[in-house]
Amino acid sequence: MCGWGPALAEIERRKAVALGMGGEARLVRQAQRGRLNARQRLAALFDPGTFYEVGALVGGTEDPPVPADAFVAGAGRIDGRPALAGAEDVTVLGGSIGTGAADKRYRLTQLARQERVPLVMMLEGAGHRVTEGATGRRPGDLGGLVELSGLVPMVCLVLGASAGHGALTAPLCDFVVMTATASIFSAGPPLVRSATGEEITKEDLGGPDIAAATSGVVHNVVADDRAAIALARGYLSYFPLNAAGPPPRRVDGPDIGPRRVDELLELIPPDPRRPYAIRPVLEAIVDEGELLEVQPDFGRSVVTTLAHLGGHAVAIVANDPSVLAGAIDSGAADKVAHFLQVAGVFGLPCVFLADNPGVLAGSAAERAGILRHAARMYAVQHRLTVPKLHVTLRKAFGFGSSVMAMNPFDGQTLTLAFPSITLGALPASSTASKIEDPEERARVAAAQAKASITGGARLSYDDVIDPRELRNALLAGLALSEGREWAGVDRPPQPGGILP
Repeated sequence: MCGWGPALAEIERRKAVALGMGGEARLVRQAQRGRLNARQRLAALFDPGTFYEVGALVGGTEDPPVPADAFVAGAGRIDGRPALAGAEDVTVLGGSIGTGAADKRYRLTQLARQERVPLVMMLEGAGHRVTEGATGRRPGDLGGLVELSGLVPMVCLVLGASAGHGALTAPLCDFVVMTATASIFSAGPPLVRSATGEEITKEDLGGPDIAAATSGVVHNVVADDRAAIALARGYLSYFPLNAAGPPPRRVDGPDIGPRRVDELLELIPPDPRRPYAIRPVLEAIVDEGELLEVQPDFGRSVVTTLAHLGGHAVAIVANDPSVLAGAIDSGAADKVAHFLQVAGVFGLPCVFLADNPGVLAGSAAERAGILRHAARMYAVQHRLTVPKLHVTLRKAFGFGSSVMAMNPFDGQTLTLAFPSITLGALPASSTASKIEDPEERARVAAAQAKASITGGARLSYDDVIDPRELRNALLAGLALSEGREWAGVDRPPQPGGILP
């Protein structure tokens, strides 16, 4: 080999150490838990044969060596498009973060920003390594994530116990998925016990019921590693590589053209006081009935979902009258605000389907800061520069109409209503007790009931449509907006990125 032999053999030996991870016994235990190891996770994320590792030799000069410094990182392709990813290796020192791993994490954020490609982070680790300062280069991986936010899509998968510094990766990403056996927290049970005396399990501290349904730190929960990775790949398919490009668009398929949706007359009762589930409505109007719902277990009175309409990737925000009558509580408002920030940055048209009695009222709602949370939701939707398509299905009262983008001449590409909608500052049933004159009560109720006619006459709505034409009307609005996809019209960078 003309003298290259010893050097090549040494590099090969050191890379073999990295490939061995934490050793056979630990890898077997990982498999027995029903979990993939770090390298298997990356292999499942990327298209076969496309992964190229970055930093395999980090940690190799330690004595004994720390394979890849417990963090496997690199680049590859997802559905044929370039992406970067890193995975904590729990089989090596519990997946803890040493100085080398901290630098690799930051290096990934730099590469993603420089090359303008998505970043996926996979967590199962103990946070900073106690035996090292783990300072690394500044501003470090968390600063790198903040600087990257709003430039490229970022996804985080929590695939085991994730604590401390590593866990902070999750809220700084756009979309967070965890498995049913995973947990996430700022500090694990032993530290909680020593700091506060509280005895608590990992599940009760940061399991799916807490992280996804109560705190909202995590968006979606799935069964296992492979389901989480499949969801990450599916999520990225709705987004461009970066904020400068148009979202991917399907140009052919069995269900991208116009069609009437006759079943909406059965799915949506005309009586605004009768509840109904919104998901069957959404499944009926989108292409092939496919939804990728984001945060289904948090803020449940509003559904936030990705879908395709006429081949366009869209973000849909829809009140669900089967939960709190569709009223918007603090959790729902926060969920929608974050969802719309992500959609707006990456150019997805936003569809609003309004059917609510307003923002949630009552002392509990006020203690939860409903006014502030609803104001944030309103501000985010007002600032959207992507196409906005609004439809009032049956009712929208008070601030509940404004946060759902029902504000005339507020940048909507299309504003529609179904017949016989009811609008007003408050529902007529709420104000009736305050009006003594029966004729006046009847007049208020009648005025609210004919809001679709008066709204159309005043151009508060561009059209009042037959519910069966909902899909076709939305496709017409999206067709009108197609010029924005290529021109980048009115899509300035998100100031300060996407807020957690």
